[in-house]
Amino acid sequence: MYKVCSIFSQVLKLFPRRDFEQAVKAHKAERHARGFTSWGQFMAMLFCQLGRAHSLREICGGLACCEGQLKHLGVPVAPKKSTLAYANEHRPWQLYQTVFEQTLWKCQELVQSQGRRKKFRFKNKLMSLDGSIIDLSVSMFDWAKFRRTKGAIKLHLLLDHDGYLPSFAVVTDGKVSEIRVARTLRFAPGTILAIDRGYNDYEWFRELTQEEVYFVTRMKENAVYQVQEELEVPQNSNVVRDQIISFPRLAREGEDPVLFRRVEIWDEEKQEALVFLSNLLGFGATTIAAIYKDRWQVELFFDYSTWCTPLDVMIFQGPIVLNRLLVGSVGGSVRLHIARRPLCVEPKVLPHRPASPATASAESAA
Repeated sequence: MYKVCSIFSQVLKLFPRRDFEQAVKAHKAERHARGFTSWGQFMAMLFCQLGRAHSLREICGGLACCEGQLKHLGVPVAPKKSTLAYANEHRPWQLYQTVFEQTLWKCQELVQSQGRRKKFRFKNKLMSLDGSIIDLSVSMFDWAKFRRTKGAIKLHLLLDHDGYLPSFAVVTDGKVSEIRVARTLRFAPGTILAIDRGYNDYEWFRELTQEEVYFVTRMKENAVYQVQEELEVPQNSNVVRDQIISFPRLAREGEDPVLFRRVEIWDEEKQEALVFLSNLLGFGATTIAAIYKDRWQVELFFDYSTWCTPLDVMIFQGPIVLNRLLVGSVGGSVRLHIARRPLCVEPKVLPHRPASPATASAESAA
């Protein structure tokens, strides 16, 4: 006889019940609870994410359709709408922060134990830093000012290429620039950052160089620079030009110029020249181009994470004013929670056909 395990129950196995209960006790999440456990709340909201539910009615209705199978998942009955709404409003959000940290630690441990083959020969830590706009309805989220008729928040993410796991994330107002957040971060010496042109700030590049932190980015077309040295270009390669340059705006009297690398690559597929800027003076030109190419992984992470964890059911709790930094930010203390009445938001992702709660219910009942 074959034993069948639903997809939903397999996902729940990624969160050991013992570790979860220890986190519940640590945060006293069930101090005033009457019957409805934190595990039941967590399972209901996880079902909400996987089933793409847009309201409490869809969550509770979907769970009620497979109530017989809920007992095997540690929940005796499906929650009522008022019960789930009350738990979402009053349960401490720190509990789920701990659950996230536990899961992230396990993922990092798994990556280290696998010892997967690295793409590059160098031993430096490689990271990608990028920001992504998440569109919001300005009529529903009047605090998320972005444009005259459009609301948005911005997710800033630092992605570790060892396993492609997030190392830092911060949500800010949609108007906050990437470089403003980047200047607040500190990196270990030897780290290599793959960044796009949104982070072009020559003074910041000088600071990174002095801290022995390296970067690879695209160079602006109107950049003013001076060529200090022409390097030899490898034969039979797509490297057009390799130069050591300096920027006159960074010149200071009595100090040696800060040197950078300008690498021009010919892209056969797009039939255009790509110009990269870096402070990696000892790396090969093709390696610098390959580092920037691997930056695409952070774009894929944005697409996958937004698809798996839609923001349709999330709002921000607490008084919010314009230009105030939000969750996980340097100066903000706004807490994320699940809304009593979730509002629909259009995530900025590739078009796809979301699964309905009924589909998730059928998989859970399998």
